[in-house]
Amino acid sequence: MKTTALTNLHITLGAKMVPFAGYNMPVSYSSITDEHMCVRQKVGIFDVSHMGQFIIRGSKALELIEQLTSNKVAGMSIGKVQYTCLLNDKGGIVDDMLVYHLQENGYMLVVNAANIDKDWAWLQQHCPDEDVEMLNISERTVLLAVQGPKASEALQALTDIDLGGMKYYTFKKGLFAGVENVLVSATGYTGSGGFEIYFDEKEAEKIWNAILETGKPQGIQPIGLGARNTLRLEKGFCLYGNDISDDTTPLEASLGWITKLDKDFKAKPVLLAQKKAGISRRLVGFELEGRGIARQGYDILNEAGEKIGVVTSGTQSPMLKKAIGMGYVAKTYAKSGTKLWIQIRKKQVPAITVKRPFV
Repeated sequence: MKTTALTNLHITLGAKMVPFAGYNMPVSYSSITDEHMCVRQKVGIFDVSHMGQFIIRGSKALELIEQLTSNKVAGMSIGKVQYTCLLNDKGGIVDDMLVYHLQENGYMLVVNAANIDKDWAWLQQHCPDEDVEMLNISERTVLLAVQGPKASEALQALTDIDLGGMKYYTFKKGLFAGVENVLVSATGYTGSGGFEIYFDEKEAEKIWNAILETGKPQGIQPIGLGARNTLRLEKGFCLYGNDISDDTTPLEASLGWITKLDKDFKAKPVLLAQKKAGISRRLVGFELEGRGIARQGYDILNEAGEKIGVVTSGTQSPMLKKAIGMGYVAKTYAKSGTKLWIQIRKKQVPAITVKRPFV
């Protein structure tokens, strides 16, 4: 298994370690519920250095990214961040990712850990021989996520960047914990506000320890991937490999809001045809009205007991204290308020579709 620059530190802190996307990662330090509530109410720090980072620069960098992604990068100003999908020729989602506009003709793509090699190969396959330089900086980049309503308060003493003044989905570079040229981004995967911080691996323990120390008055705790999953699911955020994949399109995944069909890109004809014909299935959120947890792969049924879909993600919501989930269902059943049944082992548990976010 691969490790991050902070793996030994996590073990020292008593984290429960598990394999994830080829990395030895902390799933929890105390309990998933306690860590979840810490992020919702105070502030927590995650090591998400397993994520991948690519630098794409050159006179045709914008053209390359625009051709392969669903959102519109053109017109995005320097200092902005964008959520988008990298698409294959069939309109399927190669990956969901963030695009950072670093400088003129210079971008950073932040991709999922399990897809680093796949994404890199897909980009290289379509990269022109000239006018575009691609750099994979994943191995040497540390990414920490400091999330929660007290994140700005916890971090401000470490930097001269005005954290409270940063708008959502923007970033700045500056001095952080005594380290120059740290990128601080007002983004995250929890829906509780906060920042994602990128820097060189040689500064990993210094910055991690500085954040934990300065965040003590705000009750900061290290948080594992278990709570990261329950936090994202409460907000209805997609997880690659569960809710989206190479075989799902952004229109099916309810990601039409990041699919700009008024721009030219490779997968546009396929998506236009799908939109015209009408999608046959849609990703929905649901709440269980009976006991049990809807796990990935469980069947979703209609009143007659016929299979109409499949669960992609499910958990017990620490905030709502009820079971929630997401899954693909036939379009007829996608409307909010529709009654469903989840096949949990030998029992059919009633559920109802609800609008996301759940919390």
